[in-house]
Amino acid sequence: MTKRVVFTGGTGKAGRHAVPHLLSKGYDVLNVDLKPLDVPGVNTLITDVTDSGAVFNALTTHHDFGGFEKGAPPSPPDAVVHFAAIPRVLIEPDNVTYQANVMSTYNVIEAAMKLGVRKVIIASSETTYGVCFAEGDKDFHSFPLEEDYDSDPMDSYGLSKVCNEKTARAFAARYGADIYALRIGNVIEPHEYGMFKGFLENPMSRKRNAWSYIDARDLGEIVHLCIEKDGLGYQVFNAVNDTITADMPTTEFLKKYCPNTPITREMGADEAPISNRKAREVLGFKEAHPWRKYVEV
Repeated sequence: MTKRVVFTGGTGKAGRHAVPHLLSKGYDVLNVDLKPLDVPGVNTLITDVTDSGAVFNALTTHHDFGGFEKGAPPSPPDAVVHFAAIPRVLIEPDNVTYQANVMSTYNVIEAAMKLGVRKVIIASSETTYGVCFAEGDKDFHSFPLEEDYDSDPMDSYGLSKVCNEKTARAFAARYGADIYALRIGNVIEPHEYGMFKGFLENPMSRKRNAWSYIDARDLGEIVHLCIEKDGLGYQVFNAVNDTITADMPTTEFLKKYCPNTPITREMGADEAPISNRKAREVLGFKEAHPWRKYVEV
C-alpha cells in the first residue's frame, strides 16, 4: 500500500526538493508549512507547528479531497518528516529561534508517538559540530566529523538542534520507535553550483561548513532511505555528499589548512570532512549529484 507521509517545512530550501523526490518514490505526501508549496499532487496544510494542538490535527487530517471518498475519518500517517524550523541565526532573536525550533520538534514527535506513528525523521544540523556559527575562528576537535563527535555549539540555532536530538532519543526509547536525526550539511540547490568556483579559490570561506555540503536532491534520497529503513531505534546520520569541496586530497588539504586538528582515522582520498560513511553503510546511500558533475575544476 502507498505510504502516507507528513512533511513539515516542505516549502523551505531543502523541502522543496525533498518533497518532489518522495513523491517520485510513490509516497502520498502532505506538506505542513506556513507557506504553500507549488508541487502538483502535494497539498499544503497551513500550520504553525509551535502550536501543539495544530500539530495533532495536522497529523490526523486528509491529505487532499480524495480522502473524503474513503468513508472514514483520516488516520495518522505512516511516517513524519520534520524539517520546519527557523533555518538559521540572525532571522529572529535568539530566544525566538531556540524556542520555536525546540517546541516545534517536541510537538511533532510527541504527536506522532501518541498517535501511533513509529517512524519520524527530523532535521538536525551541521551546526551541532560547533563551528558554523561560532564566535571567531574556532577549530574542530578532530577529523572526520562523525556522529559520535562531541557536539558543542555556541549559538541558539545549533543548541536547539542538540536539544532536538535529545528529545528524539527520549521519545524513541519511551515508545520503541524509529526516530532518525539528520545532521544536514550546507544545502546546495541545483542553481547554486556557480558558487563553487569561489569556494575553491577561497578555501577558508568553507571552514564553517567543514568543506562539506548536501545537494538538496540527494537529501531527498536520504529521507527516502530513512523512511524505508526500519528497526534502528534512535539514530543520527550525517546528511552530506561524499566529497570535500576542495581541489586537493582531503588529508593533504586538512594538514595544510587545519594543521593543529588531529585526524583520527584514515580518510578517503576526497572524503568530506563531515563524513557520510554511516549513511552509506547503514542506509545504502549513493549520491547522485557530486559537485564535480556541475563544476569545472
